[in-house]
Order: sequence, then structure tokens, then C-alpha cells
Amino acid sequence: MEDRAVSPIIGASTDPIVVVIDGPAGSGKSSVSREAARRLGFELLDTGAAYRALACFAMRMGIDLDAADVPEQLVPKLDEFLEQYAIALHPDERWVRLGEDDITEAIRSTELSSKVSAVARIPEVRATLTELFRTLLHDTAAPGIIAEGRDLTTVVAPDAPVRLLLTADEAVRIQRRSSEKAGEAAQAVAASVIERDRKDQQVVDFLNPAEGVTLVDTTHLNFEESVQRTIDLIRAARPDAPETI
Repeated sequence: MEDRAVSPIIGASTDPIVVVIDGPAGSGKSSVSREAARRLGFELLDTGAAYRALACFAMRMGIDLDAADVPEQLVPKLDEFLEQYAIALHPDERWVRLGEDDITEAIRSTELSSKVSAVARIPEVRATLTELFRTLLHDTAAPGIIAEGRDLTTVVAPDAPVRLLLTADEAVRIQRRSSEKAGEAAQAVAASVIERDRKDQQVVDFLNPAEGVTLVDTTHLNFEESVQRTIDLIRAARPDAPETI
């Protein structure tokens, strides 16, 4: 399967298996989605990376994300962002770019994470990125694609055949996220997780499953159990899913 980068061009689809997974930070959705996609030979779409990259783009454009006029400054530049934004969709690849610049590490910092909600809560931003995500889900050349984020099961792809909500107790989520942030103060990471959840909940409910969405609580599941549970749910909904690698 070839690596593909984000493109706003719609292409043909051969009825791939679309899986969408929502959940808060530290629930395991990113790592579980990546491993499940790898084993199934699916592509992986990290939708949160687009919002993070847009926040990075805005900061590079000199936009103060704490200012009241962020929408007025940012919305006119969305087309420019889409022209620059690219992300690996192969689950074994991990890169995000703005033009020629690799921003993979930069968008995962706690400092930038605290700014993401400033762009994510803008209606025009969400509408633009939602259309981008739908295009990518439709256009996958792989047997299937797993998209993970926060409002996929209810807004981006409410008709997807597999819709999951991964969650975990807050203390467990903070512990997991802290372990991913080597070198950063645990207190800062915890505060970032709690504050981002609070801000994002003002835009979308990603803690409670909507009708037809399967809840997967990973609080007491290890990584392998979480991956297997996810694959089992995909197979239950789509028996034609390929054999795992």
C-alpha cells in the first residue's frame, strides 16, 4: 500500500470499510487505531493532527490565538493552509508537514496543545476540515480506513459502518498522556489534558456515545486487549474485513 498525503481532490472509491473512532486524550484511540489499521492493512487518518497543524500554521502567520479576532484572521487563510498541509496515511508512517517543513514533533508539544481549541471551536474551521476528512475517507485506495478524533461518529461520518468511542477514567488518561510526554512536567501535562477536554466539550461531546456508537472503556484494558477489542468490533460489523497481519 502506497503512502498518500492529504489532498482536497475527490477520487473514486471501491467501497472501503470505514471505521471512525472518537475519544478524549489518553483514551488510547490514537495508538489503538494505528495498530488496528496496521494489522488490517487499512489506512489511518489522524484528524486531530489537522487541527494541531492549523494552530501551528496560525502561530507561524503571526496570529495571536488568545485574541478575540482569531476567526477573522484565520478563516480567510484556510485555503492557504489546505494547500500546505500534508499527512501520512500509512499507519507505519508518522509525519505531518506544512509545505516543506516537517511539524510532526512541534504539533505534539503541550504548549501547542493548549492552543488547539482556539482554532477547533471556529465553525468555519470545523466545516472546512470536516469536508477534507470526508474526502479522504471516501477516497482511500486501501481496503479500509480508520479515522480517529473527536466528532467523527456524530458529525464527520455518522453513517460509517463502524463507530466507536474509546474512553478511560480521567486519572488513567492523564497517566498515559504523561508517559508519552517524556521530559515534560507531569503537572503541566495533566493540566493540559483537563483544560483541553473542558474547552473541546464546549464544541462536541466526545465522552458519551451517541446512538449507534459502541463504547469501549479501556480503563482496565492493556494495549493488546484494546487493539483486539477494536478489531473484533470491526469484524462484527463488517465480516468482510481482511485477515489481520
